Amino acid sequence: MVGRRVSAGRRAAAAALAGMLAFVATGIAAQCLRHDLDWTRVPNSFYLIGPWGGMVRAGYYAMALALPLLGASAYAGLAPQARSAAPWLLFAVGGVALAITALASTDTWNHPPTLHGYVHGVAAQAAFLCTATAMLLQAWRLRGDARWAHRFRPALAYAALCFALLWVQAFWRALPRGLSQKALILLMLGWLLTAAWQLLRATPHDAIHHETNA
Repeated sequence: MVGRRVSAGRRAAAAALAGMLAFVATGIAAQCLRHDLDWTRVPNSFYLIGPWGGMVRAGYYAMALALPLLGASAYAGLAPQARSAAPWLLFAVGGVALAITALASTDTWNHPPTLHGYVHGVAAQAAFLCTATAMLLQAWRLRGDARWAHRFRPALAYAALCFALLWVQAFWRALPRGLSQKALILLMLGWLLTAAWQLLRATPHDAIHHETNA
């Protein structure tokens, strides 16, 4: 039973890692292909409409699947006393919100507000907030697992930085919207990719327990 759970957790981590890399690849490709957009001024939402919008949307969907898979992998990979469904649930809600962000087109400048633009904006904010909060909670849970306790402080500090910068980016309107948002996304992706990679290569908990009692 434990072995199957650990194996499933590693498969989830591998799938999450693949989804995140797909999101990164499509995002970078869009920056290179959309010469009509100023990447320092326009948010990522603008790349979902117009040329290559389908490619970017596919990357969003891949990331939307990756988030709950990462939560599932962390839940399966941690020791029982360190597990919590709260980060997993927040990652799942963040993934759903990100998928809605991709489905509902953003409002563009010099056009009147629309319902789908409102939905897009609320969903995007929810995706950022839920994911950043899940990162904080997941990092906090690491302290309860002997294998992960040494990663607790750096993981929590990194997640806290992302959480703080999320609010800076939200309220400091003088920042270039495109540049600040992309910097925040890259920082959050750094935490998420590292977590997925570490979960993929982690030693199973039952193996550690066996070695300790041997």
